[in-house]
Amino acid sequence: MSGASGTPYAAAVLRALLAAGESVDLVVSRASRLTLLDETGISFRDGHWQDDLREWLARGADGKPGTFEADIEDVRYWNAGDLAAGPSSGSYATKGMLIVPASTACVAGVALGLSKDLLQRAASVTLKEGRELVVAVRETPLNGQTLRHLVTLDDAGATVVPASPAFYAGATHIQDLVDFVAGRVLDAAGVEHRLYRRWKGELGGGARST
Repeated sequence: MSGASGTPYAAAVLRALLAAGESVDLVVSRASRLTLLDETGISFRDGHWQDDLREWLARGADGKPGTFEADIEDVRYWNAGDLAAGPSSGSYATKGMLIVPASTACVAGVALGLSKDLLQRAASVTLKEGRELVVAVRETPLNGQTLRHLVTLDDAGATVVPASPAFYAGATHIQDLVDFVAGRVLDAAGVEHRLYRRWKGELGGGARST
């Protein structure tokens, strides 16, 4: 997680990964802690990360507590300042990396090959090892510099997934829009899920599903 607005996207992706039986290495940047506090009121603390993560993942996109249940047994948390953490090395086996949400600052750092924190370092490792890197950029508008950085990431083999929800799936709630974006991120990573209604080539399907 980087510091862009969009913590509900990250929560939806995390819940779906765990539901799919995936183990997760979680890195929460310093800036994203501030965003999480601002958007949810939850302080993400290193010493109490399990409790804070459970509280966060239980909330819906509308902020209502107790909306979801999530078993976090398969989550391993790494402090963003720990450059000796497992994901900082290419010999640490992973399937890939998802940056959700991705700020323009994070995009720039990864595109330039910086390693200012574990998030950037892990992304660089993911690219150099030829693993799947999915970047869910969530800022608007995008200036020319950021667009060039995104092209650089695409050229390096990353998949750029703008956090742009679609409406053909028949969304009736903010959670539906969040889940669509989360689902597209998981599609790019090859993770099975049932977060949104897929397009079947039938006009009006979204309206009929409401």
